Amino acid sequence: MILGVVSDTHNRVDHIKKIVNIFNSNGVDYVIHTGDITQAKSLEQFSLLKAKLLGVFGNNDLEEEGLEAVCIKYGFEFQLPPLVINLDKKKIAIFHEPEAIEGFMHKEDNLDLILHGHTHRYRLEEINEVKIFNPGECAGSLKGKNAVGIVNLEDMEIKRIFF
Repeated sequence: MILGVVSDTHNRVDHIKKIVNIFNSNGVDYVIHTGDITQAKSLEQFSLLKAKLLGVFGNNDLEEEGLEAVCIKYGFEFQLPPLVINLDKKKIAIFHEPEAIEGFMHKEDNLDLILHGHTHRYRLEEINEVKIFNPGECAGSLKGKNAVGIVNLEDMEIKRIFF
């Protein structure tokens, strides 16, 4: 199973269109957004995905009613973090802000992967056999480098795709 990971799109509809094309052309099964979509009109752009979209809301996702309406319309699954899912026999926790991760890891057993956003910075590390990944920003607002992630759950290979 292949996951697409995206974070911090911050209303960049032009970038979201590129992201959708990247994920569709890479045959991902699920796309996970780690927060900061910001507005409903941006979230709607993900309706062109061939994969199922799920994720968490970030600290800039203040247009709650509009975002929730888009989720209902397109069958997207979003909630406040953390979101814990099991896919392909892997236990995955999804956050926006990384500050809560360490405490969560002490309470939650059998995690394989933690995804987060918020920092707009790339992160890939392993702590106690748990991979922690942030693909970095997709809005180009801090570093000017836009990237998404692709995770192969079978072998836990993680790569970034720049656009």
